[in-house]
Amino acid sequence: MNKTRLYTVLLQQAGTLLLPQFGRISNTANLAALLYRGLPEINWAGFYFLEGEMLRLGPFQGKPACTEIPVGRGVCGTAVREGRTLIVPDVHAFAGHIACDPDSKSEIVIPLTENGRVWAVLDIDAPVLNRFDQTDAEFLQKITALL
Repeated sequence: MNKTRLYTVLLQQAGTLLLPQFGRISNTANLAALLYRGLPEINWAGFYFLEGEMLRLGPFQGKPACTEIPVGRGVCGTAVREGRTLIVPDVHAFAGHIACDPDSKSEIVIPLTENGRVWAVLDIDAPVLNRFDQTDAEFLQKITALL
């Protein structure tokens, strides 16, 4: 299955799973599971919620993860500070990368916003270099917009 078709299916599935009445915890838990099971070549998918100047671990799938990440540190904290999606082809070449899982080699982080303010990030790691591209970013932004 090509990437666009795969994401189209995931977007449809997310549309049926993510309903406002279920709340953020349930919706992000289901979305982390959907992405972890549905995307090839990834080893972690989950959320960090912004609390003040700290990102705190939310629902995820994969190995245990860092519990807190300061805004501005690592890929997740940098994505929050810059307010934009970050695609990192090689996490070991990213200054300040926080290595929660030494098997992770590439990463994408999508900030989630409401009323122009970041409230969380979706973080997805892969055990291969150059796993993520603009197609991943565009579809993951559409999927997270459902939250």
